[in-house]
Amino acid sequence: MFARRSDLLLDKDALSRFLPWLIAFMVFLAILAMAGMLVLNATASRWDQGIRGTLTVQVMPAEDPAKDDERLQVVLSVLAQMPEIDRYEMLTDDRLLKLLEPWLGPAAGSRDLPLPRLVDVELKTGADLNAEVLSRQLAARVPGTSVDDHRIWLKRLVRLIQTVEGLATLVLAFIALATVGTVVFTTRTGLDIHREAIEAMHLIGAQDSYVAGQFASRAFALGLKGGVFGLLLAVPTLLGIGYLAQQMDSSLMPDITLGPVHWSALAGLPLVVSLIAMVTARITVMKTLSRML
Repeated sequence: MFARRSDLLLDKDALSRFLPWLIAFMVFLAILAMAGMLVLNATASRWDQGIRGTLTVQVMPAEDPAKDDERLQVVLSVLAQMPEIDRYEMLTDDRLLKLLEPWLGPAAGSRDLPLPRLVDVELKTGADLNAEVLSRQLAARVPGTSVDDHRIWLKRLVRLIQTVEGLATLVLAFIALATVGTVVFTTRTGLDIHREAIEAMHLIGAQDSYVAGQFASRAFALGLKGGVFGLLLAVPTLLGIGYLAQQMDSSLMPDITLGPVHWSALAGLPLVVSLIAMVTARITVMKTLSRML
């Protein structure tokens, strides 16, 4: 259906019939790996935009609960004097209990829990505030106060994501090499099978490029057929993973939804694989014929 008319009976090659299935499996794995990379990259970007330049000040409860408000006001007064800070906001007890609910369950609704006071701090764009220095300043005024610099664990998260993306890229590279190797093996086998027919074509004036075009066209058709089948297998798999992720607690699970741009990139993968198969087959035929004939 995808191939042009061939003067060689390539459709009858038993080995080439397995090529679409092998390519379908490779495209299936490649789409899953590529989708994982896209999701990780998008998730890291969202977290980076939402967390970069923010701090959290934690004021532990005092032995005397009556002094908690006084301790908090001292912390807020120190923050108000910092020129690097754009704004700050104290988290209410209700909001804090909601944040703790995924970990504590029903116990998070208890008002008897000794909750610390948390203050979200947003720095001005380009501001360079040393969180350790701020933490020491606050602890000197209000013992038991600490500062959580989100930039520290954000860097660790980015390194982890980059490592996973590197592994996914390595998987894609192995899949590409396996695809090339499979096409090379299939093409060389086809050349051996049709050696006599190719020699006859040369006798009547056919050039190596013409023969290479026959194999390249066939490789493109088989690659596209297998790639589309692999895509059809991968799409419901990704949708199923996305559905299961949505059933989990959203506060513990990042958004792994693929956008239209992501789906477009994944949909173009079968065409890329078929083009690789076509070019590989053509190069293989040209090199093999230059030594064979």
